[in-house]
Amino acid sequence: MMCSLKMVSPRPPTTLFGLQRQITANGDGFPTFLPKEVKDIKDPFARALAQKIVRIPVPLQMENFRGCVMSSCTKPTVQLPDKSPVVLLHCFDSSCLEWRRAYPLLEEACLETWAIDLWKTYIKRPMILVGPSLGATVAVDFTATYPEAVDKLVLINANAYSEGTGALKDLPKSIAYAGIGRLHCQMPWWEDAMVNFMISGGYNVASHIKLINHKTLVICSENDQIVSNQLSVKLLCELQNAVFREVPDSGHLPHVENPKQFVKLISDFASGKLN
Repeated sequence: MMCSLKMVSPRPPTTLFGLQRQITANGDGFPTFLPKEVKDIKDPFARALAQKIVRIPVPLQMENFRGCVMSSCTKPTVQLPDKSPVVLLHCFDSSCLEWRRAYPLLEEACLETWAIDLWKTYIKRPMILVGPSLGATVAVDFTATYPEAVDKLVLINANAYSEGTGALKDLPKSIAYAGIGRLHCQMPWWEDAMVNFMISGGYNVASHIKLINHKTLVICSENDQIVSNQLSVKLLCELQNAVFREVPDSGHLPHVENPKQFVKLISDFASGKLN
């Protein structure tokens, strides 16, 4: 954000579906705000999801700024006012394209699915909040802070006991920038955001876990090599109202590696079949 610019914020639309999609001039069907490299993506699931991304204004109030910022999301095909929507967060150094394989299956299961949190402005009702890895840490933090916004919680291979970014917070910025490898997205300021997070100290939400009394589904993978399954069991024991399931034939990202089994768990949890 260029602080020297005077921003005139548009009024948020009353419904997301009144927005026109932004299409590139070359006719590939991708929104104009995505990097040009998006056309080089070969994965058909990623291409399909990228074409669904829209950018919408979200009100933001900070000490030196009040207005709207443009946020991206994948909008649901249908909205179901009588059911809790499913809101998907993503992992650290990732994007909503992480949900490329699970998202269409969630829609086939007749679940209203959003791939980012736009709760206060657009969803406006309690949601089923889904967070993988560091996204689970964000989900815990959000649920503890805004319990009224969450109906149910899904935590996948949760990295909820990490003490922030540890020694990374003491890195000089020059070294932190050098430590970033290939980025998932080529969006402007992505690198800056990653470095700022690393040196900020990150999340430490372990003390929030026992405060959460929402119905929670704790998911771990059979072959996760990044987050120990023992941490998922510890999380299950500390949460007040949780159930536990393991996804077979999957590593750290079960929604990518075994999306059918993952979506069945989400669908059953949303409908109350998992106890």
